[in-house]
Amino acid sequence: MAKKIPLQPENFELETNTVWAFPNRGKWATHDAKYRGNWSPYIPRNIILRYSGEGDTVLDQFVGGGTTAVEARLTHRNFIGFDINPSAVFLSKSKNAFEFETQATSRIELGDARHLPLSDESVDLICTHPPYANIIEYSDDIVEDLSHLGMTDFLNEMHGVAKEAFRVLKKGKYCAVLMGDTRKKGMVQPLAFETMKIFQEAGFTLKEIIIKEQHNCQATGYWKTNSIKYNFLLLAHEYLFIFKK
Repeated sequence: MAKKIPLQPENFELETNTVWAFPNRGKWATHDAKYRGNWSPYIPRNIILRYSGEGDTVLDQFVGGGTTAVEARLTHRNFIGFDINPSAVFLSKSKNAFEFETQATSRIELGDARHLPLSDESVDLICTHPPYANIIEYSDDIVEDLSHLGMTDFLNEMHGVAKEAFRVLKKGKYCAVLMGDTRKKGMVQPLAFETMKIFQEAGFTLKEIIIKEQHNCQATGYWKTNSIKYNFLLLAHEYLFIFKK
C-alpha cells in the first residue's frame, strides 16, 4: 500500500536568520521537482507566513510550476498567479486541484508580469521567482517570454516588472523576489543585485537580503569538472530580496 502524502510539512519552523538551506526540498501536498528551476516550497511558505495573514491576497506573476499557488492555498491565503506560458498555467492549475478545506480562492491565468490585469494596490504580498535571464528557457516560441533574453535585455524588461509590482502592491506590504547570478567567460554576472537595484528604483525599500543555498542542482558533476579545469567557483547560492512598499 502506497504511503499517503501529507498535505502539510512535518515539524515546520519559520527561518530566523538570513541564510536558508533546504537539502530536503519538501514533498508534501502536490509538490515535486519536475518543473525545472522551481523553488522549494519551504521558501514561499516562509515568506507567506511571515509577511501576510490568513485571507490576504498573494500574487505570483511568474507562477511557473505552481509552488506558490499551492502554498498560498495551504496557508489559507487568496492567490493570483500569472504566467506567459500556457503550459505553466495548465500545470499550476493541475497542481492546485487537490482537496483541501479552505475559504481561500485561487485565480491562475495567462498573463504578462509587465502588464498585470489588476487594480492599483490590490494585493497584500508578492512572492515570486522570475527566470534568471536565459539560463533556463521555458518555452520554444513565445516572443514575450523573458527567459529567452540575455542579461542586458532581461534587465531592461525587469523595469516593467518592478513598476507593475509596485503599482499593484498595497502600501506597507512586502514583495519577495528570488534571483540568482550567472557567469560569462568565467566572470560572474551579478544578475541578482542588478535586479535588486531595479526594484529599488521602482520605489521599493529593501528590508532583507537572504542567502539561499542551492542543493540538488542538475549537471553538478559537469560543472564541478569544468570549475577545476577553468579555475572558477561554482555558484551555490541565490538571493532572496524582501522589499517593502
